[in-house]
Amino acid sequence: MLLDTPICEFGWKGPEFTLNDPDGTAFTMSDHLTDKGLLIMFICNHCPYVKTVADRLASDAKLLMDEGIGVLAVMSNDYRQKPADSPENMKLFAAEHGFPFPYLVDEDQSVGKAYGAVCTPDFFGFNKDGGLQYRGRLDSAGMNDPEGRTPELVNAMRQIVETGDGPREQHPSMGCSIKWS
Repeated sequence: MLLDTPICEFGWKGPEFTLNDPDGTAFTMSDHLTDKGLLIMFICNHCPYVKTVADRLASDAKLLMDEGIGVLAVMSNDYRQKPADSPENMKLFAAEHGFPFPYLVDEDQSVGKAYGAVCTPDFFGFNKDGGLQYRGRLDSAGMNDPEGRTPELVNAMRQIVETGDGPREQHPSMGCSIKWS
């Protein structure tokens, strides 16, 4: 089922969390909030929307990370319901697409619920103070590059770095619903 994300609640503070990657290594949100900001992406392996943009997620995230922005990805689906999203499959998916960021298992779905994640992909862009400044999509249709897309997420994160504030006009992300247990 296709869902849209809600409008950005500017300044909302993302709750602290510590989650493990599929190998059991713990990652804490505040450790990745840099003096340039933090991008948290709620994604999964099976969603056709995520599959379509997975390589772009990797390249755009690398670009942002190279510019000093922290990036984390969280998988909040109930993988007992959707075995394609299991931790073992997360490792394979991350390797296949060259994810440069930690891809974390939200085992009890508490982080997805605390953030109000709705769909995959769902993007949360925070400024250096941990205030939400972006809740939009990866791209919008446009003519800003040869592929006819406007890199909305990258541009928004760069604006957040420069000004501390996200763009006032944001287009909701669209994707598959989070599979709650």
